[in-house]
Amino acid sequence: MRLTDRVYRHQDTCNVYLIVEGSSAIAIDFGSGTVLDHLADYGVERITDVLMTHHHRDQAQGLARAVSAGARVWVPSSERDLFAAVGEHWRTRNLDNDYDLRQDRFSLLEDVPVHGVVPDYRSRRFGGIDILTVPLPGHTLGSVGYLAELDGRRMAFTGDLLHGPGTVWSLSALQWSYSGLEGAAASVLSLDLLAERTPDLVLPAHGRPITEPAPALAETRRNLQALVDFRRDTPWDLDGWLRRPYEELSPHLLRNRTSFATSYALLSESGAALLIDYGFDMVTGLPGASDRSSRRPWLASLDALRRTYGVERVEVVVPTHYHDDHVAGFDLLHQVEGTRVWAAESIAPILRDPRRYDLPCLWYDPLPVHRAVPTGVPVRWHEYELTMYPLPGHTLYAVAIGFQVDGRTVVATGDQQDGGWIEGQRTEVLNFQYRNRFRFDDFIDSALLYRQLSPDLLISGHWAPRRVDAAYLDMLLARGEELARLHRALLPLDEVDFGAEGFGARILPYRSLTTAGEPLTLEVEVRNPFRHRCGLRVDLVVPDGWRATPRHREVEVDGLGEGCVRFEVLPAPGARRRARLAANLSVGDRDFGQQAEALVDVR
Repeated sequence: MRLTDRVYRHQDTCNVYLIVEGSSAIAIDFGSGTVLDHLADYGVERITDVLMTHHHRDQAQGLARAVSAGARVWVPSSERDLFAAVGEHWRTRNLDNDYDLRQDRFSLLEDVPVHGVVPDYRSRRFGGIDILTVPLPGHTLGSVGYLAELDGRRMAFTGDLLHGPGTVWSLSALQWSYSGLEGAAASVLSLDLLAERTPDLVLPAHGRPITEPAPALAETRRNLQALVDFRRDTPWDLDGWLRRPYEELSPHLLRNRTSFATSYALLSESGAALLIDYGFDMVTGLPGASDRSSRRPWLASLDALRRTYGVERVEVVVPTHYHDDHVAGFDLLHQVEGTRVWAAESIAPILRDPRRYDLPCLWYDPLPVHRAVPTGVPVRWHEYELTMYPLPGHTLYAVAIGFQVDGRTVVATGDQQDGGWIEGQRTEVLNFQYRNRFRFDDFIDSALLYRQLSPDLLISGHWAPRRVDAAYLDMLLARGEELARLHRALLPLDEVDFGAEGFGARILPYRSLTTAGEPLTLEVEVRNPFRHRCGLRVDLVVPDGWRATPRHREVEVDGLGEGCVRFEVLPAPGARRRARLAANLSVGDRDFGQQAEALVDVR
């Protein structure tokens, strides 16, 4: 079906749209691939590029044919693994005791080569045509749409965001978790954001072209909002979320009430903004999984910064710590807004090389760090001075960020402590996780730091801002002392002291990628669990056929001190997925066994 001079709709397992440029065409989605059998009907000889709106099989099952015909395949960034590595997804996807209701099993059955990802919020030229990619989460978390000016009309290729006026292709796809309708709420926001772009023609993946988009988008939005509210005790003001995501803590300090974890905006009279943390913006809910396609950053709240607060540029973003819900959006901010990342020296290496560390909640990819900031040294940003202080506890690699704004001393504390109730009284729950490298006295140290800084306001990652008084600080100190006492009472520290983590070794990098026959250098950090100086021996355990040089190393370490030894490992021929290595630790005449492991992928 010819829609305009250059745009055609081919009906297959989904609508495949062809944008024709001379004898070539670009395809939006691909269905089963029957479009290749009808190219002459559309006056073209070949398809150069296929742009996918999402990963579902009815959109994508013919992509192997597209690749064989020489087409380049472009996919949403957060769903790349569901095209290029879907075999691994099928091998690792949980099926037992499964509470993840996303339709990620409506994926391809085999991998297809992917040429690249489409860049959110940016235009790219395909076959002489500028096409803008816009995030449209809802039908899937990673869904995108494409906007292009063609034949005098602004066309929106929207995937399965909507089917027609007031209707969607699937409701079950909108349930991402066992009990939620996260996709329906996200669709409401996506419909609003699409409406703001005022398309002249909406082209859905299923359904007919929509020639009057504004009322169709509005009707679909109303119906989805009604479904969302049906599952809630009170209506969800999603329009308020989108239009007014920021709560004013003071004229120049804003709290994003829609983000997970909470991000904050510090506003300069120059028209610039500095963000503290920026993970998942405008979150309607998170699927019960941790693969890349279950976590998607976007920038939906930034328009409100510009519209309501006159922000001209988001200049800097600063993390309190490295966890994904605090940093997932950093690269997107940098790529789209030109935002610079300033990170404490203790956090910067983890952002730059997450595979090196055996830590929870790491983002999937390296993140840019444009300035590594030493702790305890004030750094100037326009009219503000910010200082980062070590804040171990929730994680060893965290900082408190102190600054003055609107006459108040504010300290951002990340996830150090969270509000809670004990025996009917408001208190603070100290938020420690052992794999984050918690130490016994960390929360004592943070309470003493707060006393030193004397903040008027503590702002945190997941809980309401907290006004501070002496009684509150005394309570934090008492809680920290009690936590330390409990650990010292429960562990046999007089005999063996491996700290709160309970292990005496770690291997760096934890995850490596190498080539068969190419040597790999590993470091093993070790802890002496005794109170007297001892000789520590590390034996590196490698797979059969691999060689470690040397096989063991020895180091003298002070009581309760740490040391480091290095090994060179040569993998055996042949590809391996997650080959396991271990470090066996002996201290004096005591063998503590294989205290640490590392994983190596061999190409």
